[in-house]
Amino acid sequence: MAGRSVNKVILLGHLGKDAETRFTTSGVALTRFTLATNRRVKDAQTGDWKDETDWHNVTLWRSENLANFLTKGKQVYVEGRLQSRSYEDKDGQKKYITEVVVDEIILLGGRGEGAPGGEDAGWSDASQRGPVSMPRQQQGAKPASAPEPDFPPAMGEDDVPF
Repeated sequence: MAGRSVNKVILLGHLGKDAETRFTTSGVALTRFTLATNRRVKDAQTGDWKDETDWHNVTLWRSENLANFLTKGKQVYVEGRLQSRSYEDKDGQKKYITEVVVDEIILLGGRGEGAPGGEDAGWSDASQRGPVSMPRQQQGAKPASAPEPDFPPAMGEDDVPF
């Protein structure tokens, strides 16, 4: 039975460390980083609120130009899918990992509140620049010199079909 399924992840959090980029043998960039998401929970016994942090392993393909901006404390929005895989470590033991494979990423400003170093100089005024995103369809896209596709002419108010 071929049923419908969904594998969609949306995360908004802060990078736990600077992203690391490596290249496959065929030259494709692979960037990895950890992303922290927080939530507040109430302790059932004491009634006190406390913060809990979840850490997510994130994989980003073909975005070596974006990796320089993915620094510790940077807040990002990530959309992607979960992927589980296994590998053998140096001792020959089988290890399992679940990671988020990014389809879209949006940089949301400077370092987190209270992080050392303040905001990055290039991102100090995010309210005027807006977020920077890298949708998967643009990752590894052709240079800007490629011809623009032909779009139908814009419709005026009198041409609206309803």
